Amino acid sequence: MNSELIPPGLTYLADNIISRQNILGVTREQSARWAQGLNLPRQSQTIFFAGCGYQFSGQLGILMSLVRQIDKTVIGAELPMRFARFQKKLGLNLPGIYANILARSGDSEARPLEAAIKVLHNFGVQPGYLAEDEPCCGAPLYHAGLHKKFAENSRQAYQKLKSFGVRRVIGIVPYCTHAILRLFPLYVDGYDLEVKHFLEVVAENISSHKLRFPRRVKVTYHDPCQLVRYMQLIEEPRRILKAIEGIELVEPDWTRGEWATCCGGGGGFEAIFPELSQMLSVNRASELLETGAEIIVTHCPGCVMQLKEGLRELKVEGVEVLDLSEVIAMAMET
Repeated sequence: MNSELIPPGLTYLADNIISRQNILGVTREQSARWAQGLNLPRQSQTIFFAGCGYQFSGQLGILMSLVRQIDKTVIGAELPMRFARFQKKLGLNLPGIYANILARSGDSEARPLEAAIKVLHNFGVQPGYLAEDEPCCGAPLYHAGLHKKFAENSRQAYQKLKSFGVRRVIGIVPYCTHAILRLFPLYVDGYDLEVKHFLEVVAENISSHKLRFPRRVKVTYHDPCQLVRYMQLIEEPRRILKAIEGIELVEPDWTRGEWATCCGGGGGFEAIFPELSQMLSVNRASELLETGAEIIVTHCPGCVMQLKEGLRELKVEGVEVLDLSEVIAMAMET
């Protein structure tokens, strides 16, 4: 595909992937900060693949807030061009801003990653983590139509994983996990990695543990598009939530599972059409609020960001948005 046809918002993300191996263009050391102190081994046949989304959720939220401030008057073909110009227009050094955010907030934005490691350890699974050597999955390149660049990135990422002796991958970001599981084999000769999503590992082990949430609570679940439509992980999260004592799962009548309404995030859509993305986040948050749930649970960094944005726009208080990994970890503490 001609790169001139790619919306500038996606070009911005693609350039960061190619040059810095992450979507925001920060240093690899910054991207691995969340795991400091967890003593995860670097060399292991089974690794935890953290991906970009959870690590940079706070920075992504600020990025989208800045984009939405540029111009709230038009939704159309001109908006992507404004995205490409917004950094220059506002005189921003985004990587520098992100670094300052990391310095101030520590690892708080990466709680789902920390929770996932805790859960895996409690199940007796001890994965390694490549930290700053973890390659980028490059999924936005594929979904932007830059298949040649994605193919090259896939082969490089695969070779990097193999160079560390990796045989099995446990992914947590749906985008990344789908790319490594389903897309890499399309471009990598002799592909032989075993890939599972965190949800699958939990579902396999949940029956051996008694889980109890700290309080009795009504919970609803939002299905991330990649998990439900690309990986068919529909029943697993519900089976997990129903296995936790104290949680009552309440769901919309029909907008769930494969019919779940999109939150407006993913695939770079929120970067190209930020206002429309925000409208969709409000719509989905409203649907989930109708269940009477006190906690909205999902399992994708983009969905977490979008649903929180929807609640902010609706000025809703007293309703939390939590990642499923956090909920499971909380249920293990009691």
